[in-house]
Amino acid sequence: MSGRLAGRKALVTGAATGMGRATAELFAREGAAVVLFGHGGPKLAEAAAASGGIAVHGDISEGADVAAAVEACGGRLDIVVNAAGLMIEDEPESVSDEDWERSFAVNVTGAMKVCRTALPLLKRQGGAIVNIASVGAFNAAAQNAAYSASKAALVSYTRSLAFAHGPDGIRANAVAPGWVRTPMSEQEMREAAARNDSTPENEFVALTKRIALRRVAEPAEIASCCLFLASDEASFVTGAVLVADGGGRPPTQNRAV
Repeated sequence: MSGRLAGRKALVTGAATGMGRATAELFAREGAAVVLFGHGGPKLAEAAAASGGIAVHGDISEGADVAAAVEACGGRLDIVVNAAGLMIEDEPESVSDEDWERSFAVNVTGAMKVCRTALPLLKRQGGAIVNIASVGAFNAAAQNAAYSASKAALVSYTRSLAFAHGPDGIRANAVAPGWVRTPMSEQEMREAAARNDSTPENEFVALTKRIALRRVAEPAEIASCCLFLASDEASFVTGAVLVADGGGRPPTQNRAV
């Protein structure tokens, strides 16, 4: 590795599994000291051990837990990656208040609380924020109304950060992944398989027909996008959304497979 993040401190949320863990491990290999924040119990501890980082267990929607995570950074913070996310299957007509509010609490408000708490440290020397959104922010699915709406809000919030804090030397960008092999997507495939009398693997195969590269991403591939945006290689990139969906088709084109 090239040490692109040598001497920097990074806070990664949702770091127990999936894209968050992959990002924490990659940042550590690139020289960053990493604080890993999230649920996950033993999984978060394992991820911290793998990256040589500090594990802070907590709920991103709880201000006290967020404060503890930022405090664990020890007075310096250069990079924030918000990878924590929640998806609850719903539909516009039947989504419950509880599911809608919980989706926004994790996917938007939680990220906001992390950024708001971290900004005083980031402003000391400048830094980078990377929020992991989703292509669902632009190509919403009927079964994920709250998730898609919350990810669209996260994109908008990220752009607000970029314009508000560019003068402070802080860059804020979003990554919008498509399908990625994570515990969340595997759960979605199990639910789809139950509806369609199929198997999760068959459901993964079916969805790849809507992707130009004919496969889903691995978490490490999204972590590489986060690394680029967090590094000096993206020194003039802010307020941007990096779409990493393998050339996925929007829902209106699905019929043309």
